[in-house]
Amino acid sequence: MKCLIIAAGQGSRLRHRGSSKPLIPVLGVPLIERVIRTVVRAGIRDFCVVTGYNGRKVRDFLDGLARRLGINVTHVVNDEWDRGNGLSVLKAREHLEGESFFLLMSDHLFDWEVLCDMERHPPKDGEVTLAVDLDTSNPLVDMDDATKVECRDGLVRSIGKDLREFNGFDTGIFLCTPALFDAIERSAGEGGDTSLTGGIRLLAAEGRVNAFDTGRRFWIDVDDGDALDRAEEALSERLRGKATDGPVSRLLNRPLSVKLSRRLARTRITPNQISFASFVLSLVAAWLFTRQGYLPLAAGAILAQAASVIDGSDGEVARLRFLESDYGGWFDAVLDRYADALLLFGLTWHAFMESAEGVTLFVGFMAIIGSFMLSYTADKYDNLMRSRFEGRGGLRMGRDVRVFLIFVGGLLNQPFLTLLVIAVLMNIETVRRMVVCRHA
Repeated sequence: MKCLIIAAGQGSRLRHRGSSKPLIPVLGVPLIERVIRTVVRAGIRDFCVVTGYNGRKVRDFLDGLARRLGINVTHVVNDEWDRGNGLSVLKAREHLEGESFFLLMSDHLFDWEVLCDMERHPPKDGEVTLAVDLDTSNPLVDMDDATKVECRDGLVRSIGKDLREFNGFDTGIFLCTPALFDAIERSAGEGGDTSLTGGIRLLAAEGRVNAFDTGRRFWIDVDDGDALDRAEEALSERLRGKATDGPVSRLLNRPLSVKLSRRLARTRITPNQISFASFVLSLVAAWLFTRQGYLPLAAGAILAQAASVIDGSDGEVARLRFLESDYGGWFDAVLDRYADALLLFGLTWHAFMESAEGVTLFVGFMAIIGSFMLSYTADKYDNLMRSRFEGRGGLRMGRDVRVFLIFVGGLLNQPFLTLLVIAVLMNIETVRRMVVCRHA
């Protein structure tokens, strides 16, 4: 299946953010790139993009993006970009005639799963399916600017920005048959309406526009500066609630790391560089633990917790900028294991300098072993428990809890007690996981 993207308009309400609307960055990624990467995630790799205003700049960018992603992009130029957007659809007709295709707007962001669900329910010949948001209280929707729809019996009955009676919003996501081209031509010829909405309105009057409920999935029309700010906020909020987050991550680390990630996403800093920066902070914290006195201990504890917060930003920036990779996840995990060992070793050193007792070394050794075994068993346990906890992750004990205990213990000047608590908790949790996984 192909995907047609309309990117011909001027976008005057966003001109203060950039000279070309499709290339205006949202958390470091241009609008149109976000749309294309979302579609690629849904398994579609053949695109037809209609450009107009400042089109050469957009086309040059898309050529580079196509090479990076290994996708096919066919360019269509609309010299009448200042007229209705339905003309942009008609310009691409020769590239899409005879087959179904997705039709998207270059300034509408959405959840890729919407496309997957729509593809499982294709329209019949002569029909069009419109993804409709039935949540009329959606805070991401600009009520004054949104295109409203009235749906009944699974069909779109009327559509327009000025509808007084409506029960949903047009999300700008269409699964079309070639019937759309004829409808736009009729709308232009009969009433002079060259907009896409005009063509859809004709098909709706004939009962040929299916309404597909998005199920309250994310979408937003980034049409002005306020909408751009809402989009960045919404994309950031979607980073929270990771299934494998423990209680400390969920309640403390994640709210802080998300704010940091929003700033880092606008820079050239890579997720792997963030992982390494977190490791360096842990390394400095471990070195401070080897110094005598309360101040180095407290300073190391604060740095360790700061590193734990920053450690959440690497994955968040990767998701915000579509930079996820298996290597990145593995690289982060390896550095985390080194950081854990160094922090606990440094804390053991500090406690031993105070007491010079062999039991301190034993407890420190058990804390390190428990830490490693808990990490080793994490994947199998998380995979098993994910469905049971329905993604909440509230009962998970992991690295976030361990580092937070180091943070609190350091501030309270209790290095040995901290090691003892970590050794007991981590090893008991490891044994518990072994029992749970055996009887699952």
